[in-house]
Amino acid sequence: AMIMTLNRKTHKAYNRVREQNFSLQGLLGFNLHGKTIGVIGTGNIGKAFCRIMLGLGCKVLAFDLVANKELEAAGVQFLPLIELLQESDVISLHCPLNEQTAHIINEQTIGYMKPNVMLINTGRGKLIHTKDVITALKSGRIGYLGMDVYEQEEKLFFKDLSADIIQDDTIQRLMSFPNVLVTAHQAFFTQEALDQIAETTMASIRSFSKNELPETPGALVV
Repeated sequence: AMIMTLNRKTHKAYNRVREQNFSLQGLLGFNLHGKTIGVIGTGNIGKAFCRIMLGLGCKVLAFDLVANKELEAAGVQFLPLIELLQESDVISLHCPLNEQTAHIINEQTIGYMKPNVMLINTGRGKLIHTKDVITALKSGRIGYLGMDVYEQEEKLFFKDLSADIIQDDTIQRLMSFPNVLVTAHQAFFTQEALDQIAETTMASIRSFSKNELPETPGALVV
């Protein structure tokens, strides 16, 4: 959704039409078909994203510690990180946050990217070094940025701050760019996802009450 919105600028078109402005000026996009998509992290979400991009006729590259054989069979090419950055028109982050991935997008790795690259982060805010990304936006190295997460989001997201003066100058600078789209960590926010979270939580509580391991691998009750 972020890729399509940033590319075709539907958010801007929506606001324009509501003001009876039907001009196409400034709304030019590009064909996604045939573009090279770089996917960093191929867990469940990354894997699903790869399949969506393949379905749109894109060339899909991926980086992960272990190549996924199922994705390879579907046509996804696993590459070292630097090669992926060099070849991708769109880069989407789906990896977990840990010591190895914290600020995986920084001044050095941005330097390998194509000029005018589109960067999408719906994973974890600290996967990108925000100030380095701002510098790259100003230079044109990053041509589009979509963020559903942010390094300091705990101070902002899930709150109505419309009547407040936001003290975070970094997020204010980000939102001043016409080629940046920021959403408030809503990628997960579907009825089905909330139902699944509730079911998993209740199953973990039941297991805990019986001194059993949770049914869902990785689920913990603290």
